[in-house]
Amino acid sequence: FHGYPAPGILVGGFMVDLAIRHMPKGILIDAISETTTCLPDAIQLLTPCTIGNGWLRILNLGRFALTLFEKYEGEGVRVFIDPAKLKPWSEIESWLMKLKPKAEQDNELLLSQIEEAGSSICGMQTVRVQSRFRGKKRRGGFTICALCGEPYPKRDGAVCRACQGEAPYELDERESLLKEDPPLRAITPENAIGKRLLHDMTMVIPGESKGPAFLRGYQVTAGDLCRLQQMGRQSVYVEEGNDVSAEWVHENEAALEMALRMAGDGIMFDELPKEGRITFRAARDGLFIVQEDQLERFNMIPGVMCASRKTCSVVSKGRQLAATRAIPLLLPKVDMIKALAVLHDGPLFSVVPMRAAQVAILVTGSEVFQGLIEDRFAPIVTAKVEKYGCRVVGERIVPDDRNVISRAAMELIETGADLLITTAGLSVDPDDVTRQGLLDAGAEDLLYGAPIIPGAMTLLARIGDVPIMGVPACALYFKTTAFDLLLPRVLAGLTISRRDLAKIGHGSFCLGCKSCTFPKCPFGG
Repeated sequence: FHGYPAPGILVGGFMVDLAIRHMPKGILIDAISETTTCLPDAIQLLTPCTIGNGWLRILNLGRFALTLFEKYEGEGVRVFIDPAKLKPWSEIESWLMKLKPKAEQDNELLLSQIEEAGSSICGMQTVRVQSRFRGKKRRGGFTICALCGEPYPKRDGAVCRACQGEAPYELDERESLLKEDPPLRAITPENAIGKRLLHDMTMVIPGESKGPAFLRGYQVTAGDLCRLQQMGRQSVYVEEGNDVSAEWVHENEAALEMALRMAGDGIMFDELPKEGRITFRAARDGLFIVQEDQLERFNMIPGVMCASRKTCSVVSKGRQLAATRAIPLLLPKVDMIKALAVLHDGPLFSVVPMRAAQVAILVTGSEVFQGLIEDRFAPIVTAKVEKYGCRVVGERIVPDDRNVISRAAMELIETGADLLITTAGLSVDPDDVTRQGLLDAGAEDLLYGAPIIPGAMTLLARIGDVPIMGVPACALYFKTTAFDLLLPRVLAGLTISRRDLAKIGHGSFCLGCKSCTFPKCPFGG
């Protein structure tokens, strides 16, 4: 089945056997392999779970581990090789850790050690598999791909995933560049008099201006000849005599078709493209959201482009946000279909409104509570939240007492606050009790620490539906911190996960400029 007696198959056999022995009898099971190597074959040999029937999922986490679980509720056992148990088995350890090249392995010794060790080298834990990994995905109905002509699941989009660019086969880029151009005929400006232009014509005055001097459909007159000559136009394309076949899409039609699919809630644009381009603007104040992965896939399609501002930028109504265009005058229909297929999953852009929160500020610190140090946190936080239309409805200064912090947090929320911002008390000191007090008050989904400088000790959580933001002491010194990056997201109601914070790390090292120009700077970009 596997091709040869691989050590991984033999080890995998013992792992599968151990898992089966700890599963209840008479139930339907599914399986997960955390590696693509050897282990999937052992599972398929010894259980009913195969890749073909969908009962085996391969999640390439790079770990030599497997899980068998009850198909519907997800209760099961996970079996893995425990490195702490490999010391008596030097050849197994060498094989697993790749301590020497395969050619230098003593295969006979390795196989005999595996057979002797059996499942004694394995660790096991009970698990509950997440619901999204349970059950088999239904493919739904099928349709015919407009590009390759083969059947594929409708849910994959307007064309099949292979034609969207996921096929593993090399494409001849040189051949695509040399493919036949559309059958257009150019004429001299003199012969264009009385005829209508096929496309917008751009005029550039270095250092002064750039824009369309003539729009598509404009009827050329004798008075235009001098201007065309100044633009360096020795020939022009006109509508007459240039009937374009259905295999091509004009740049303006392409741009409009793409824009209609890109624009989501809070986005507006002019439906009259210029120079094959459409620019998107904010239809309201709020937070600009970009589907980054989808935008990247779109820009992989030849002949089209889309450029935007960074996601999670705070924008005001009417501000320009992004632009899309078809690059050639006439876009091949096949590339147009690919571009629209990428946009099948939903809009690229949206502007999410930011709510005017009722903010409560909880300042912790015995030195501030006792009046030894003047509180400067609350004024700083107040100024930042009021900039977004929020209103501070409560302030409390409490000592470093876990119980007092907990009671104060609950009382502030009970008075009507729908955003709690706590300051100070977020250090690495052993006597820091702010987090413990918030947990006592019912804080959930707590994230402590962010890859942002300044602001690494930022805290995010919630008590019921009320978001909590913990602002570290660096906000006293630095004008711009992690708080400035995260506050708009919280006001927009975005869920911030550990992965979201990890992504923010790229570009979130503040240069500490003497004169801060945020948000007109790279911080957080």
